[in-house]
Amino acid sequence: MNLSQARERTVRTGGVELCVAEMGDAGRPTVVLVHGYPDSKEVWSDVAARLAEHWHVVLYDVRGHGRSTAPKPLRGGFTLEKLTDDFLAVIDTVSPDRPVHVVGHDWGSVQSWEFVTVGRTEGRIASFTSMSGPSLDHFGHWIKRRMTRPTPRKVGQLLGQGAKSWYVYMLHTPALPELAWRGPLGKRWPGILERLEKVPAGDYPTDSLPDDAAHGAWLYRDNVRARLRRPRPDAYAHAPVQLITPTGDSFLSERLYDGLEDWVPTLVRRSLPAKHWVPRTRPDQLASWIDEFVTANESAARDGGPVQQSVAQGPYAERFGGQLVLVTGAASGIGRATAFAFAEAGARIVAVDRDAEGAARTAEMARLIGAPAAWGEAVDVSDEDAMEKLAARVAAEYGIVDVLVNNAGIGLSGSFLETTSEEWKKVLDVNLWGVIHGCRIFGKQMADRGQGGHIVNTASAAAFQPSRVLSAYSTSKAAVLMLSECLRAELAEKSIGVSAICPGIVNTNITATTRFAGADAAEEERLQKRTTRLYGRRNYPPTRVADAILRAVVRNQAVVPVTPEARGARLLSRLSPGTLRSVARLKPPL
Repeated sequence: MNLSQARERTVRTGGVELCVAEMGDAGRPTVVLVHGYPDSKEVWSDVAARLAEHWHVVLYDVRGHGRSTAPKPLRGGFTLEKLTDDFLAVIDTVSPDRPVHVVGHDWGSVQSWEFVTVGRTEGRIASFTSMSGPSLDHFGHWIKRRMTRPTPRKVGQLLGQGAKSWYVYMLHTPALPELAWRGPLGKRWPGILERLEKVPAGDYPTDSLPDDAAHGAWLYRDNVRARLRRPRPDAYAHAPVQLITPTGDSFLSERLYDGLEDWVPTLVRRSLPAKHWVPRTRPDQLASWIDEFVTANESAARDGGPVQQSVAQGPYAERFGGQLVLVTGAASGIGRATAFAFAEAGARIVAVDRDAEGAARTAEMARLIGAPAAWGEAVDVSDEDAMEKLAARVAAEYGIVDVLVNNAGIGLSGSFLETTSEEWKKVLDVNLWGVIHGCRIFGKQMADRGQGGHIVNTASAAAFQPSRVLSAYSTSKAAVLMLSECLRAELAEKSIGVSAICPGIVNTNITATTRFAGADAAEEERLQKRTTRLYGRRNYPPTRVADAILRAVVRNQAVVPVTPEARGARLLSRLSPGTLRSVARLKPPL
């Protein structure tokens, strides 16, 4: 993704010329994206393209970066006061009559904290989304509080952030950063980002990187020491703030934002399992959260009421909020319940089923429950080409899947000798090959992205409990269990967890569609009704399996037997497999 289709203009202010790019309908509310160090506006290209579908998106190269000119002299030319002048000049040009929504990353967030806490911008900012960049004033007060009556905990937090801030000390050294960036570091930086941050290759970073980084060193020299020594006592935000904290950020401690509520009257917190450069590695999730937050604030401004809380309130909302979850077999039963459970936790849902109407209904209900977005996709998981196309479409339109739930399955009962080759093929195509296709195609996307993820495969208690009437079904589920164990070992180095969920008797409609080998149509219908009644009397709801799936992802569990009979069979398979074999010989009543 690049900004070649963006409309560009030049804004002159304070002796510099700022390159400003615009995307989307200029008549809609404006979202301003402010880049960090050592970036240019191109760091936002993927996020901007997604936001431009609903908003007027504005990006600009900070002075001395990209296609904006640098101040002369450089010393004293990058103060927060001058950066605020630039911001006001940009928004007065692109949105003179209505406030804008600001989004900042890294140093773009640092300077945007200045924008949202100084009096001269009051009324010009509708909301602020911050990621990976604190207010220098808040940071200064944070340090002072920990130096006053220090405790081991406070000292540990100071030392921890001090170690993460090693690069700040380096950037204050004379001439060395400029030499490094215009020399070997500038050449190797794209490779460093790909290797350490898993930033995908493409149009970022741009060729201006060495100069951008050399000029940007003055952002630190002109501001950091002065503000940390004398932080402003009145640095209160005058607009709602959304704080997105990457939990794997190598440069900023999560503890740095402790007490932020004292400075921000309206604060929404979100955490993201990712590293520092989230605009490049997680653009889909950022765009979703920004879109939600901007929509909520626009609605509040229009209706004259308070900003409605846009963060999901489910028990696992902090873990799954904004993540992209794809569930197969989602039109009913365990699949639908699982989609709803993730929706309640604020995840974006892709509901997949060969029943197009059922998948669409699940997606619609997921949105009502709490999913910020949900889509229904009609796909047969046993069709490899269809799954390949689905994965490409999901990646292009919604992003890379964070959690994959391979749940689609069909039932088959009857003796081995009466089960035809065609019936075997049908069961294995859906129950095993459907899981293989999902793991291979979506798992590779997760691995290539390099930001981790989780795969859940629905197996069954039948995977470790033999039965004389479930040879095909049990074989398919045992294969899924072993596949999950093997994948778990292989993908651990990619930070991708794999869980096998093994329910026992669960009250779903699989009993109504289970085939019975060797039975004629009338006999099969009778057996289906009888099995449905038995499962109905057992009445173990699919919602409890869905809860187990979410727990398995949170805890990164390997094998999860869900129902009491499944847990009992799992235990016997380890302690007394002979007992299970004896039970397997029993002929069930017809």
